[in-house]
Amino acid sequence: MTTESAAAAARATVYGYPRQGQGRELKKAVEGYWKGRVSADALRATAAELRRANWRELAAVGIDEVPTGDFSYYDHVLDTTVMVGAIPARHRDAVAADPLDGYFAMARGTQDVAPLEMTKWFDTNYHYLVPELGPDTVFTANSAQQIAELTEARALGLSARPVLVGPVTYLLLAKPAPGAAADFDPLTLLDRLLPVYAETLADLRAAGAEWVQLDEPALVQDRTPAELEAAARAYQSLGGLTERPKLLVASYFDRLGDALPVLAKAPVEGLALDFTESAAANLDALAAVGGLWGKRLVAGVVNGRNIWVNDLEKSLATLGTLLGLADRVDVSASCSLLHVPLDAAVEHDIEPQIRRWLAFARQKTAEIVTLAGGLTHGTDAIAAELAANRADLASRAHSPITHDPRVRARAAAVTDADARRSQPYAERAAAQRAHLGLPLLPTTTIGSFPQTGELRTARADLRTGRIGTPEYEERIKAEIREVVAFQEKTGLDVLVHGEAERNDMVQYFAEQLTGYLATQHGWVQSYGTRYVRPPVLAGDISRPEPMTVRWTGYAQSLTDRPVKGMLTGPVTMLAWSFVRDDQPLADTARQVALALREEVNDLEAAGTSVIQVDEPALRETLPLHAADRADYLAWATEAFRLTTGGVRPDTQIHTHMCYAEFGDIVQAIDDLDADVISLEAARSHMQVARELAAHGYPREAGPGVYDIHSPRVPSAEEAAALLRTGLEAIPAERLWVNPDCGLKTRGWPETRASLENLVTAARTVRGEVS
Repeated sequence: MTTESAAAAARATVYGYPRQGQGRELKKAVEGYWKGRVSADALRATAAELRRANWRELAAVGIDEVPTGDFSYYDHVLDTTVMVGAIPARHRDAVAADPLDGYFAMARGTQDVAPLEMTKWFDTNYHYLVPELGPDTVFTANSAQQIAELTEARALGLSARPVLVGPVTYLLLAKPAPGAAADFDPLTLLDRLLPVYAETLADLRAAGAEWVQLDEPALVQDRTPAELEAAARAYQSLGGLTERPKLLVASYFDRLGDALPVLAKAPVEGLALDFTESAAANLDALAAVGGLWGKRLVAGVVNGRNIWVNDLEKSLATLGTLLGLADRVDVSASCSLLHVPLDAAVEHDIEPQIRRWLAFARQKTAEIVTLAGGLTHGTDAIAAELAANRADLASRAHSPITHDPRVRARAAAVTDADARRSQPYAERAAAQRAHLGLPLLPTTTIGSFPQTGELRTARADLRTGRIGTPEYEERIKAEIREVVAFQEKTGLDVLVHGEAERNDMVQYFAEQLTGYLATQHGWVQSYGTRYVRPPVLAGDISRPEPMTVRWTGYAQSLTDRPVKGMLTGPVTMLAWSFVRDDQPLADTARQVALALREEVNDLEAAGTSVIQVDEPALRETLPLHAADRADYLAWATEAFRLTTGGVRPDTQIHTHMCYAEFGDIVQAIDDLDADVISLEAARSHMQVARELAAHGYPREAGPGVYDIHSPRVPSAEEAAALLRTGLEAIPAERLWVNPDCGLKTRGWPETRASLENLVTAARTVRGEVS
């Protein structure tokens, strides 16, 4: 192994850290501010203390260089929009009047002004706010936040490295602003944006920054020659500045591909690359370009996106190879630790031996420090850590949780026929229309209704024993009765039971399937103040008993209108969990699909005529490289069809997708063979409806007419206008009317008003087309 003299300079660092605090203090402070219970000064004080606590913690465990600029009240891409002054015209007055309120208006909208569009951050479950840029966009530097955080960290005596979204990625993530031509390319603004980055870098250098990290994850995607030329030009320009800190360009989430030679040649002082399994090709690619002599390499060898303990010996071997390819090698996670929970040690409900398989942000930080020590001082210096790591890996590999012969035999017996409906869509559609008797432009919701404080309290009371199961179930029944009665009164055509009993659309099912582990404190930011606790898919999956039939059947007993059964699909069960990494994803998806197939069949047997299997994660899990997509989409769509393929022709199968751009997976949507799909569309002004039409999508679709990610209530006229736009692409006999997504995060007053307006809009337009 390496000697101390060979790697004396190895340092430990991270690109970012969870923002929320141990008790989700940031969420509580921000939401308190929105409700007027927390002042702006108190919110800022809470944020500052969380930042200081993170930095002190990182430094105390041995992180040599802490990140600044990774903290955000809502979203770091929105922070970049503020930093470069690209405020949309409709929000400028609000930002000028009060920067904090204007910031949140861009994120959430107001009753009068729509927010920025929100979509997935590459193939993660984090959501960013999409910049809106046009030919008339004027950029202006505003480095106040970045300077303030750097100053805070330096005041603690810490070595700090500001982290910014890089200029190329920022432009590649943007969309044309309202009023700009649909084919406007934001990347054409690069030469206008670079001086703003130059000014920000100079400000950071003046504030004491030795290094600044510029994140360019968009460069791991397939890029055109013009885009690669833009990246080369950007870093020739920034690298050629005289008044600047040293530049560390970081890319992650996959192999860098054709962009690696571009960045290797750029006049920057360092690169940060992902060397985990999904990006292992970076190692050979780095050797192919002759290494990074004269540059610093930050090696992401600890997986920043999953929660399994690192194979320390394997990572050390990778680091040892990298020592021969760069002037200096430092150690980090593959990406920001924003994507994992804070601390596995507090998960006291998980068996201690199994808990040792898990590494959340604090454990990953310790792994990084251990690896840096081993790289610098040799393996003898970390012998105890290596021995414990080998034992943990062996425990997991040989556990009965991870290998159930019955589950594996059942998955191996699946045939092609199992993943096909018994009749083609045209015959099914006729049978469903006759069976359901729905009107033109039928109305429905996506599934969940508001999760009130009373519901959350009831779940907490059940968990702590303050109430018993009978009392809890009566509370759930009362909520279902209220939801069904409201839907009937409002005039919705296909009802839902509201999901009052569900804590989360993935966790609820995970807690009832073998092979999953649930956490109590494993919160991860999804967007803004929305935090989720992804379950841990640790072993082979099976369903001991029905999971939803009872509550769906109870709701159906209250009404003559059809009530949808609501399930989460197999790909989303994987994507929104921390999935096992010891077997192919396709194998795990098939196991989950077979468990869900049992639930679908039981719902049908109990009289449920409409069953929705949500797959919002189908697009987000799409591989970043086109060459990897066909294989993924083949097993992902097969898993959905395996879940739904065993029902009668007159049972209507729905699916739902949101939080993503869908244009590049329309064929996969078609391949699902669902009878009806509902899609997020309100913020993008029905773009997905046009994409479906361009593809010739032959089935029924419900592009959303109500943006549920904003507290504003759309008027009936606004919903009707969107519906008419949808009708330009999808014929009335195949068009549904629904919100963008579930209503779990909304309050009852806005939900009632919005759905009443939605039904009014549907009736108005129905009259126009009848």
